[in-house]
Amino acid sequence: MSAPATAMPHPQSVAAAARVRGGVAREWRLASRTVRVSALCLVLFYLFAAFSPFFAPYDPAYQNRAMPDCPPMRLHLSAPADWPHGLFWTYPMRMVDAEERTYAPDRSRRIYIHLFSGGHLFTTQSEDQPYYLFGSDGLGRDLFSRIVYGARVSMCVGLIGVLITFTLGLVVGALSGYVGGLTDNLIMRWSEIEMSLPSFYFLLALAAVIPPGISAAQRFFLIVAIMSFIGWAGLARVIRGMASSVRSLPYVEAGRALGGSRWRIITRHVIPSVLGYAIVAATLSIPGFILGESALSLLGLGIQEPTPSWGNLLSQAEDPQNLSRYPWILIPGIFIFLAVMSFNFLGDHLRDRLDPGSN
Repeated sequence: MSAPATAMPHPQSVAAAARVRGGVAREWRLASRTVRVSALCLVLFYLFAAFSPFFAPYDPAYQNRAMPDCPPMRLHLSAPADWPHGLFWTYPMRMVDAEERTYAPDRSRRIYIHLFSGGHLFTTQSEDQPYYLFGSDGLGRDLFSRIVYGARVSMCVGLIGVLITFTLGLVVGALSGYVGGLTDNLIMRWSEIEMSLPSFYFLLALAAVIPPGISAAQRFFLIVAIMSFIGWAGLARVIRGMASSVRSLPYVEAGRALGGSRWRIITRHVIPSVLGYAIVAATLSIPGFILGESALSLLGLGIQEPTPSWGNLLSQAEDPQNLSRYPWILIPGIFIFLAVMSFNFLGDHLRDRLDPGSN
């Protein structure tokens, strides 16, 4: 019997995939070094969010009460003879002053770091003998593991929030600008009311009424919904102005003359004409969601312990004494800064590429 024939890929799909790869490669060559570094940072942070159990060496909720506020531990390269034990090693830390929580390395022993062991990128033989890359918090929890798991909240809140805001602002703004009349007046007056509210204080007021007994997932989606409800009005107002200028263009009038329905003209002609600006605006608005969630979590109104987010990881830094003694607790703030700046640089690059006037 002859072997069954294997299905060959469709030539059009192969050509489309090649065009996508060529487009990505071309954009990568045209991007500046700053944009490339920003893109790599965002890819890394979203990998943290997607594969947290792999990147985090320990359970983010595990408390090593013997090592609270432990400083970052120095990494050493093993000699070739010791590579069977581990490629890297560190000295275990021992507390020398329980009141001041000061540590010193115990040079009589070594802790070997195991790469790709137990389903983790790196880990040690036991959680009781850990390697703290970024140190530990006040309860002895590994700060690096909590940062990795915190990326699930802090990075995803921007994407989900912008997806809701982007959809609402784009559809409502295009509808308002194309239809005009009473519908336009009602939508714009409502958006102006929302824009006139002090957004951060309004966000605090709405977050304060979230029931305290709900789960972390429910609280996360409620916070995203609240932030999206506040943020769509500004985008809708700009899209409305662009849509009102597009509706008088010849190709839109031709679609109307050929009997196209109102919804078909909006989705096939009006929305695609403003999509470039909307994508740039959505990219530039993601940092606002990240900072908003971080601020709420820092104030105790967002994601609650023990679920980590980059915002509530900074709560220990509110005490100046803790900050002066344990400066590594500010490391989550560095991740927030990198994520915000990366989205800003990427948004500026997209604006330069998608703005026809800049070419």
